[in-house]
Amino acid sequence: MRELMAGLSGLVFGLGLILGGMTDPGKVKGFLDVAGAWDPSLALVMGGAIAVGVFAFAAGKRRTTAWCGERIEIPSNTVIDARLIGGGVLFGAGWGLGGFCPGPALVAMSAGVGSAAIFVVAMLAGMVLHDRVLMRR
Repeated sequence: MRELMAGLSGLVFGLGLILGGMTDPGKVKGFLDVAGAWDPSLALVMGGAIAVGVFAFAAGKRRTTAWCGERIEIPSNTVIDARLIGGGVLFGAGWGLGGFCPGPALVAMSAGVGSAAIFVVAMLAGMVLHDRVLMRR
């Protein structure tokens, strides 16, 4: 049941990314180009995601298990530190330069978009670097 729910969730998420234009790096870069030819349409996609997330997290806080029977664990850490800010800056820079964030990059790579494959390889290299270098401290 867990694998079925994960697969269905991934399918719905991927379709939403495609329909929302999040897998098109040109559209993403247009959204980030506030001083030029700004395309605000992704703000609606993000707003819709936030609206769904608010209700999902509120429902999750009232439950102890997910539909598939797994225990629900909502993070409780509220500390904003230098590592969080630095990670956010790196994430934002990668998103702005590449035109992808991780989910849409995986969807676009699966659809055969070459630049997404390069982004995913770089993302994975960064994850390995993080685990091998920063986590040793």
